Amino acid sequence: MTALAPARSTRRLVLAGASVLLVALGLVALMVVRPSAASPSGASSQSAPAEDSVDAGFARDMAIHHQQAVEMSFIVRDRTDDEDVRRLAYDIINTQANQRGMMLGWLEMWGLPKSAAGPPMKWMGHTVTPTDDGSLMPGMASDAELAALTAAKDEKAEVLFLRLMTVHHRAGADMAQAAAGAAKTDAIRNLAEGMVRGQQSEIGLMADMLKDRGAKP
Repeated sequence: MTALAPARSTRRLVLAGASVLLVALGLVALMVVRPSAASPSGASSQSAPAEDSVDAGFARDMAIHHQQAVEMSFIVRDRTDDEDVRRLAYDIINTQANQRGMMLGWLEMWGLPKSAAGPPMKWMGHTVTPTDDGSLMPGMASDAELAALTAAKDEKAEVLFLRLMTVHHRAGADMAQAAAGAAKTDAIRNLAEGMVRGQQSEIGLMADMLKDRGAKP
């Protein structure tokens, strides 16, 4: 199996993300201009959130969090022939790239910057100082862990991916749970609630997949 060069992987991820963002912007625009049955005027009953709101902070941070999950899924997809792992990676790529596009699309529609001026996680009531190892937020893999995943093949790559993604999902579910309880917009609350359910389900699936390979999370 031929390993995918990091530069090629990065270009593919950027192109995929850009395409998803364009689609998401179109969908968000339709939501804004299309008349709603609950609102005869067609206008949203909720105003755009503030730049320092939970909604904006979650959208920015989770977009970054999701980007790495997509990247790791692309990596493992090309390093194993196991259909179950490849199917999981494909699902993560599609789900999280789409959700990332939606969040960036909402930020665009709200007229808010897509990157925060300060440190991440401030919207949760605390801040995280990014470490020198490349891990920007809780649950995110370090540069060394990404390099190890890139170098691994077959079952070794599968186990490492499942372990890294389990940690990634646990932190992501915690972030989503916080946003579901504190966000002011229906869009973010509904998306966050769906993320919690989806990622917790995949955590259980990955625990079973690790067990099948004689490995622990």
